[in-house]
Amino acid sequence: MSAAITNALPFRGGNENPVHEDHHDAGSTTLVGFWIYLMSDCVLFSGLFATYAVLAHQFAGGPTGRELFDLQFVLVETMILLVSSVTYGMATLAMYKNNKAGVLRWLGVTFLLGAAFLVMEIYEFHHLISIDAGPGRSAFLSAFFTLVGTHGIHITSGLIWILVLSGQLVRDGLTEKNRTRVMCLSLFWHFLDIIWIGVFTLVYLLGVL
Repeated sequence: MSAAITNALPFRGGNENPVHEDHHDAGSTTLVGFWIYLMSDCVLFSGLFATYAVLAHQFAGGPTGRELFDLQFVLVETMILLVSSVTYGMATLAMYKNNKAGVLRWLGVTFLLGAAFLVMEIYEFHHLISIDAGPGRSAFLSAFFTLVGTHGIHITSGLIWILVLSGQLVRDGLTEKNRTRVMCLSLFWHFLDIIWIGVFTLVYLLGVL
């Protein structure tokens, strides 16, 4: 009987590691899948950037970027989004330290910065439309609103994701699933920052020069 118990012990111990490995593999698979999604988003934005580059000088007698864009306003907008990337990085560091309160705090700061960026973007759109520089005015403005608007929709999705993730962290804590979610959202948020740098350079900076 003791031999049977002895033989059973390794078998029980052997079941624990595969369970842990399964959780680890599931998290890795999720991250790989999310990378694939980001690559598809890269294709989307590449097409939008290419379209804008082709139509950037198709003004149809309407206003040009130099006449419309307030570079100082957009620079403030850009700095807000870049700082939000730093604050999300702080949330990730807090996660590695198992500091749930720190993660929630930095996610909250990131949300506020992202919301401020989005409000400024909506204000810009409203201002342009109010002076008859909406997306129907010219091919240039159609491409502009499509590119910048698509980025804004992604920012909105990111803000909703932050709220949902914060609720999951409050409810469940820093579980393996929630850690994976934090990392996926980190990739998404930093990706949007990189896209915006491209928008700032191609659309606003070159448009004003």
